[in-house]
Amino acid sequence: MIDKLSMQHRVLIATVLSFAFFVGYDYFFIPKNVPTQTEVAQSTSTQAPQVETPSSAPNDTSSASVAPASSASSDLAYIATVKGEHFELKIDRLGRISQYYLSDTKFKNADASRLQLIDEALEPKPLEVRFKDSAINNEAFAIDYVSDVETLSLGDAPQSLTLTQTLGQTTLTKHITFYPQGHYDVKLELSSPQDFFITPGFRPNVVADNFTFHGVLIKEADETITVIGDGDAKGDDRFIDAPMVAAVDRYYTTLLYDFNEGFDVVVSNDKDKSGILFVKGKPSMSFSGYIGPKDYEILNGIDARLTDAIEYGWFTFIAKPLFLFLSYLYGIFGNWGWAIVAMTILIRLVLYPLTYKGMVSMNKLKELAPKVKELQAKYKGEPQKLNTHMMELYKKHGANPMGGCLPILMQIPIFFAIYRVLSNAIELKGAAWIFWVEDLAAMDPYYILPILMGATMFFHQRITPTNFTDPMQEKIMKFLPLIFTFFFVTFPAGLTLYWFINNLFSIGQQYYVNRLFAKKKEDQKALKEEKK
Repeated sequence: MIDKLSMQHRVLIATVLSFAFFVGYDYFFIPKNVPTQTEVAQSTSTQAPQVETPSSAPNDTSSASVAPASSASSDLAYIATVKGEHFELKIDRLGRISQYYLSDTKFKNADASRLQLIDEALEPKPLEVRFKDSAINNEAFAIDYVSDVETLSLGDAPQSLTLTQTLGQTTLTKHITFYPQGHYDVKLELSSPQDFFITPGFRPNVVADNFTFHGVLIKEADETITVIGDGDAKGDDRFIDAPMVAAVDRYYTTLLYDFNEGFDVVVSNDKDKSGILFVKGKPSMSFSGYIGPKDYEILNGIDARLTDAIEYGWFTFIAKPLFLFLSYLYGIFGNWGWAIVAMTILIRLVLYPLTYKGMVSMNKLKELAPKVKELQAKYKGEPQKLNTHMMELYKKHGANPMGGCLPILMQIPIFFAIYRVLSNAIELKGAAWIFWVEDLAAMDPYYILPILMGATMFFHQRITPTNFTDPMQEKIMKFLPLIFTFFFVTFPAGLTLYWFINNLFSIGQQYYVNRLFAKKKEDQKALKEEKK
């Protein structure tokens, strides 16, 4: 009984956990039906959210007016263009950033065209203003803004423009300063008090697959991070004094931040329950924003607190330090692939004492297998006595029947954290390793790494001591490398590289432990012969 718990169940627990993860990953995370542009437009452009103000605002009880359907970007003229080294944006006649292109080569599309972060079919757009009063709101979507500058060409210094909209007796002014890094400062003023909302816009729709989180993220007043994924927005979430709000997909974000006063925020939703962020306006307010990649170095250079827009999920407390460590190694090697190799080896060295004890325990259990079978035959039908004598046997020989579980359990959260890091890190996008691996963020186009990973897993399995008494369990283990290979085919090359190097380290460690036990047997045999 104990033997089964120690060897078979321990291995099966690891198998089931691993297999469940990869089956779940394939079913839930790998996109099966990506919505078409038309489907996306139908779900967002005609369904403006009903936005209510935060409960702390005493007189704001009615909902904000919706944007007319005619506000679609395809119908709008552009009144200003801002060009920088890394980006170009266009502001439409409604005073919104309705186009935003990334110019760097690593972000370009397959046809070498520039990447557009603001999907024209999706509403709302960054810096869109919606008034609670329906009459004023309708007027706001009918009257054009006026820009004092048609084109800004950014060099090394920030530059500004002013947008003005006259709504009857009320004048709305947006004074915007753009910076070369991609962020901007806004000073918004109303000539007469009106209740209104402003938004960072709908999330970028570039990589909205199911590999990673996409939705809205709110950094609350107490520094906690709240995320609401697409499909999960209830439409009535409120946050008071939130210093940052961000709409994100896998690699990109559009966000607003004010680390001095914070925002009163409501999270509306569209018909697909995707979250849409709205910030309660003030007659005179200043805040900042950013549109672009969730690149740690860029966000950290603007303000270190913006790096919280890079979402790692439950394992953030492990994942974020791991990414910083990976970045440090990249600074040494100058290559993200070799940084992953080095990080894997160093993590395994840290875990070496635990994995070593687990491997030693498995070898001891294998040596004790004949004696265990004797006890099973002797105490057949007497499980209580069998367990007692087996525990005595294990204690006498210093074998721990559950000794292999701790290393496995220790590696599971680390693996998930590494998975999150390597899946979210835009730094890996377009990053080559060696020869055939030209993009560590994409799957291996030639399937070489998945095959190597499966082969090393199979080889490690062959040299690992086992003591199966159930043929079905043994068959499951034999097919496990093939199953893993199948799932890893679709994984990012960086993640597969990590697992492959991890397997190589495990093989070397297992060889070392096996040789120790082989030498121990030879010494014991030689000692017996001397005594004779």
